[in-house]
Amino acid sequence: MLTGKRLTVLGAGAVAAAFAGVLAVAPPASAEPDRAGCGKGYFCAYSGAGQSGRLVLRVAGNWSGNLAVGSVFNNGVAYPGADHVDVTSYVGGQPSTDCFHYNPGPGRYKANAEAGLTITRVVWRGEC
Repeated sequence: MLTGKRLTVLGAGAVAAAFAGVLAVAPPASAEPDRAGCGKGYFCAYSGAGQSGRLVLRVAGNWSGNLAVGSVFNNGVAYPGADHVDVTSYVGGQPSTDCFHYNPGPGRYKANAEAGLTITRVVWRGEC
């Protein structure tokens, strides 16, 4: 899991301690609006923090490659067995895989990346 200070969770009821695995979750009342270029059904990555900057990845299926990112957002839809995503990332040569729920949660569905983080794989799956 991305627990080695790789991504930090953003608002919407979730607070994390720099991926130390300490996470308090309160489900939001409704889904957040779509992010720029990231319609419902997509997992997206952005060059900047807070889903800002340039959209660098938008996928509705599995993906692999090597991409530096500033933040991620799972704008998937409820679909049993394929609405959460496992994201494999590297920072400082250490791999980690983290699961993201679809917007609006409960649980984390977006995050900021630590400097130097690259993602190498996105795999759609069922519950985290």
